[in-house]
Amino acid sequence: MKIAILGTRGIPNYYGGFEQFAEFFSVYLVKKGHEVYVYNSHNHPYQEKTFHGANIIHCYDPEYKMGTAGQFIYDYNCIMDSRKRNFDVILQLGYTSNSVWCFLLPKKPVIITNMDGLEWKRSKYSRPVQQFLKFAERLAAVSSDYLVADSLGIQAFLKKQYKKDSEYIAYGATVFTNPNEAILEEYGLKKHGYNMIMARFEPENNIDMVLEGVAKANDNTPILVIGNHKTKHGNYLTEKYSAYKKIKFMGALYNLEHLDNLRFFSKIYFHGHSVGGTNPSLLEAMASGALIAAHNNAFNKGVLQDNAFYFANPDEVMYLLEHLDKTAHKEIIQNNTQAIQNDFNWEKINGKYLQFFEACFAKKNRTHAG
Repeated sequence: MKIAILGTRGIPNYYGGFEQFAEFFSVYLVKKGHEVYVYNSHNHPYQEKTFHGANIIHCYDPEYKMGTAGQFIYDYNCIMDSRKRNFDVILQLGYTSNSVWCFLLPKKPVIITNMDGLEWKRSKYSRPVQQFLKFAERLAAVSSDYLVADSLGIQAFLKKQYKKDSEYIAYGATVFTNPNEAILEEYGLKKHGYNMIMARFEPENNIDMVLEGVAKANDNTPILVIGNHKTKHGNYLTEKYSAYKKIKFMGALYNLEHLDNLRFFSKIYFHGHSVGGTNPSLLEAMASGALIAAHNNAFNKGVLQDNAFYFANPDEVMYLLEHLDKTAHKEIIQNNTQAIQNDFNWEKINGKYLQFFEACFAKKNRTHAG
């Protein structure tokens, strides 16, 4: 099949979960003999024409000049380019800024959309933006040939809200098996001598709640805060906690080997996400042998079950900081790595996507032939 992947800033990953998936999945598809095209922002750091056999199409992306509005123009440019390439399948990752152009999508290919989390619930958005995102979600749900939900919660929501079936395919991760304590020296850290939280600086990721607990705790273990803090919310938090030496804002970090080691050797890994489906960074924390303390919500519990500690306010964070000992909880760490091997491994996830593509492609062609 001739397959296109739209809706990301591009590969290799320099941004987030969808980009990471697009990178792994596109390479997997190439190995299985498919012709693959991934759309990249024109100013993506990787400027080659191919990546491990996947074709890269750079399209003009004015987000760097215009902010969020630029994403709509980038998606428009990608969709217009896709009209002239005779694809069999187009996979759209997310719907936020591309669903408004759904009427421009080419008619021949099967359009499959991964519906992502419930974007309109994100508190960083104003009411009018939330209303627009609800509208965009409906457009994507109604206009796509097939939908993918990356959590059972999202699948149930799509069925209830839009009477649309979706294929449940989770996100993937790879179990980390090669710890290297020497990497900690580069950061001036010691094994189990620090905690960490890794997230985009957005209110619904509850970094503030965690850091408030850190500030209150009678515990001087440093916490690494990993993510790009040069944002409005990031500026607010760096200023609010500037007096606390134990809170270390590290900026964004994309070196997977370093991240895996930092998670593996951390004392407690805090996961504050409260909106969306199966969160990629949560699976990666499970895969890298972290002891996880997660925000208490249905999405996190659906993945972690009983194999984590939960918090819903700063006092509960404080309690965990003062009482948790990683060495006493080897069993739940083991259970999480087992879950990755059994349910969330990339080979299985990529295989499910490809099977779904083949079934959708065959169904559409049968309908046309009929």
